[in-house]
Amino acid sequence: MRYFRVTSGDDERLVVSDGDAAYDLTSAPDGPSTVVELLAADETRQGLDEAAEAYLDDAGEVEFDDDDLVLPVEPPEVWASGVTYQISEEARQEESDEPDVYIDVYQSERPEVFFKATPSRTVGPNESVGIRGDSDWDTPEPELAIVLYEGDIVGFTIGNDMSSRSIEGANPLYLPQAKVYDRCAALGPSVTSAGDIDDPHDLEMTMQIHRDDEVVYEGETNTGEMVRTCEELTSYLTRHNVVPDLTVLMTGTALVPEGDFTLHEGDLVEIEIEDVGTLKNPVTTV
Repeated sequence: MRYFRVTSGDDERLVVSDGDAAYDLTSAPDGPSTVVELLAADETRQGLDEAAEAYLDDAGEVEFDDDDLVLPVEPPEVWASGVTYQISEEARQEESDEPDVYIDVYQSERPEVFFKATPSRTVGPNESVGIRGDSDWDTPEPELAIVLYEGDIVGFTIGNDMSSRSIEGANPLYLPQAKVYDRCAALGPSVTSAGDIDDPHDLEMTMQIHRDDEVVYEGETNTGEMVRTCEELTSYLTRHNVVPDLTVLMTGTALVPEGDFTLHEGDLVEIEIEDVGTLKNPVTTV
């Protein structure tokens, strides 16, 4: 099932969809209004869908549209993975004055896992993602994102790892500045429960970038191209590192616009992942 956070007046409510109908879990007696409240109330620890079953009989059906959606989870930390697809390795070599470091990461036992965003730097569906005012080469990076609870994978969402290729390319040590800034991460539109994804390593992913009513970039891939597994990336994130509940881990990108393509203010980034949904975000300069 898919879990959405929806605005209703001044309230934000937790809604679950089984594909046929949507149910307002918050409307049930003592119903949760966030994913973390839903999981915390479940003593069985069997997963999101099992936790939701306790409220479904008393939850009213509800209708909503894309304009009602907000960030589906509020992760205390967002982390990201780098160079997990061959095309990402090639793109990093293309942009960098020190390309060998990316070959080493792609082929090494230890993956690249880095801190990406705080809650204040993370936006949800339809909110603007940022490009840095001191960068002249900026791209979105569409990624399957893992949602963690008590260190376990409980669901998946879509992540957009906004990046300054000019800053990172100047020196790999500038990675935090290239990756961590205002509006640098987007998540949504929902969280699909881990039990509802047959194989996270076999999902179709597409991205379109719209500019002035034209599609200026379009690409597609499959998460099966990822050289790492979700379990492997999670294990490295949580080694000797206790992460807070609802931490999100992005798993790397396989869709990188070619050449010197750069985002412009006013562009619209649209990312779709099979069984997860479509995340849309306009672009602004920060």
